[in-house]
Amino acid sequence: MEAYIYDAVRTPRGIGKKSGALAQVSPVQLTATLLEALKERNNLDTSLVEDIILGCVTQAGEQGGNVAKVAAQVANYGHQLAAVSLNRHCASGLEAVNQAAARIRSGWSGLVIAGGVESMSRVPMGIDGAAWFMEPQSAFGHAVPQGISADLIASKYGYTRDDLDSFAVSSQQRAAQARDKGYFNKSMVPVKDVNGFVHLAEDEYIRATTTKETLAKLAPAFEMMGEMLFDQTALNRYLDVEKIQHMHHAGNSSGLVDGASLMLIGNKEVGEKLGLKPRAIIRMGTVVGTEPLIMLEGPTPASQKALKSAGMTASDIDLWEINEAFAIVPLRLMENLKVDHSRVNVNGGAIAMGHPLGATGCMILGTALDELERQDKSTALATLCVGGGMGIATIIERI
Repeated sequence: MEAYIYDAVRTPRGIGKKSGALAQVSPVQLTATLLEALKERNNLDTSLVEDIILGCVTQAGEQGGNVAKVAAQVANYGHQLAAVSLNRHCASGLEAVNQAAARIRSGWSGLVIAGGVESMSRVPMGIDGAAWFMEPQSAFGHAVPQGISADLIASKYGYTRDDLDSFAVSSQQRAAQARDKGYFNKSMVPVKDVNGFVHLAEDEYIRATTTKETLAKLAPAFEMMGEMLFDQTALNRYLDVEKIQHMHHAGNSSGLVDGASLMLIGNKEVGEKLGLKPRAIIRMGTVVGTEPLIMLEGPTPASQKALKSAGMTASDIDLWEINEAFAIVPLRLMENLKVDHSRVNVNGGAIAMGHPLGATGCMILGTALDELERQDKSTALATLCVGGGMGIATIIERI
């Protein structure tokens, strides 16, 4: 049995500060906005939706208490709709999609909504605590902040700051062009208040005027914490690295933003019953574990595993979406799998638009689907690095 994507929607990404355009909108309302959009866009009989699987990383405060179920109630989908909120760190939104697809393919469910939400302005990252750093047996000598991991990878494999900044500039240019040409409009749902006033209608974080000269003025973001302790922790593990060169900064790393994304995923029978036309098949979804200190190298083995399981090679993928947690992450996969930049993040990524942790995975898969349709291409792969040393990948084929 196949798992079909019938629709994909997302909010714009709002700057994840109190001054951001979505800071006045709760994560429940962000999610409910998209649930209502799915209902209206598809004339959806919500009584047939069995479950909502929602990724959310910082499950505390307004995002705690199973935010998925609260949003389902607010959107008036009916009491029959079950809901679960899950956390696989940055991969949460794509993990939700993969779990939904597995449910459909197994026959356990017929129609599921999957995606993610993160309000980084209202629920600050880390406020829920972190066992990884709080548990002495796990933390001592085994964990460093992600920025240190990013700089470790760049240093280990000989990347320069110019490499990272050049990639960051291209992300900004591509995102600005995609926004200006309306490439995001098919899936973008403006966020409004109860009176219909628009809080935000397009991605707020993009900086179209970014150049390598402007980025050169930014100080490395992780140098100080590296010098305090974490550089030596990393060097004790990676003896082939003489010194960590700190090259990542605010301009070549992902931004903190608010946002949500959802997909309507079901089998063929329910689609025919509802009169829905499938847009893509979810061919494969995989997850892998990787060495936890270097942490961010998961996209390569996850993608390799997904491709092998699907009987494909990297050359079979028309478009790649690699989450730009840090510039080194897509650069490393491009080198490892010999993927040309012309097929990667063609409409920019999280460096330009931001990374709403729990929502990003579903969001970039939806971006890939829209672009497949726009370019009349067939296959796409979305992948993310994951905190603690994991990777995730999903392959879709357009119908």
